[in-house]
Amino acid sequence: MRETVKSSALLHWYDRNARVLPWRVAPADRLAGVRPDPYHVWLSEIMLQQTTVVTVKSYFLRFLQRWPTIGDLAAAKDANVMAEWAGLGYYARARNLLKCARVVNETHAGMFPTAEKELLKLPGIGPYTAAAIGAIAFDRPTTVLDGNVERVMARLHRVSDPLPGAKETLREHAARLTPEKRSGDYAQAVMDLGATVCTPRNPVCGFCPWREGCLGHKEGDAQSFPRKTPKKTKPIRFGVAYVVIRQDGAVLLERRPDKGLLGGMLGWPGSDWAETPVEPCPPADVNWQELGEEVRHTFTHFHLRLTVRVAQTTDQTPLNSGVFLERNNFRPADLPTVMRKVWSLAQSAIEAD
Repeated sequence: MRETVKSSALLHWYDRNARVLPWRVAPADRLAGVRPDPYHVWLSEIMLQQTTVVTVKSYFLRFLQRWPTIGDLAAAKDANVMAEWAGLGYYARARNLLKCARVVNETHAGMFPTAEKELLKLPGIGPYTAAAIGAIAFDRPTTVLDGNVERVMARLHRVSDPLPGAKETLREHAARLTPEKRSGDYAQAVMDLGATVCTPRNPVCGFCPWREGCLGHKEGDAQSFPRKTPKKTKPIRFGVAYVVIRQDGAVLLERRPDKGLLGGMLGWPGSDWAETPVEPCPPADVNWQELGEEVRHTFTHFHLRLTVRVAQTTDQTPLNSGVFLERNNFRPADLPTVMRKVWSLAQSAIEAD
């Protein structure tokens, strides 16, 4: 490793520039002996998977207010946790969050294991999350490799192989820089460096503690790294969502199957999502109003286009699917984002009528 690239230089920078985050123990406090709560570290890392820090802050604080300990979360009702998770996306994470909390509470007496290999056995914890918990919560010299760290390492070493194929090379570079002491602070320091200085566009190299040893900075092409394999075009899927309002204001909802997209979440009755427009399968035999607009939403692997149909019924109308939820118990915020979009569009039409 080049002499100008040292973990100590980054730690010195971090001591002065660390982001203030609700799940983080500040560097000065860590040096004074304050240890992070592993529950806080784990919860934040699960929430941060494919979600921004800005978005996660409020969710994290609400979760802690409602479930202050992992024992409280383990005892929570699935529906309540899924409702609080609404808007964070990737709902399999919420299901695994509950599974993991219950395993830790029942099998490990509410204490997270400290070894990386034991953390990997827990539901919803993969290599990155296990390394992050090991480093941040327990100061283990694990190699933490998220998108920020990958970008820093790729620029530092001018790794020309594209991601995801270059991941192991980047991991090796990251491992060589990981110190035996203050491993948790170091892991957070690299992530902070990538988030605030070595940003995807227009990196602020003048503020980087590693700029003198950075090959990307030296060659003037840091911004072109990391290289990435071109993504495949996402397919489009089509579906129909049905919004039924009873005369007393109750709304017709159904809970989606536990497995699959939006598993276990409340949503509007609707068709399957297919690559060609689908045949209607309404939850009731009533007069449907098809709205002139459609809801569009993007998931990880495809774009979704939903036709929205609205109807009003009485309590005597036979139903093919779904159950009515009284209006005073209905909170649109409990719905996943795509279902909230459906409600917003339907509500506008209902109010116009």
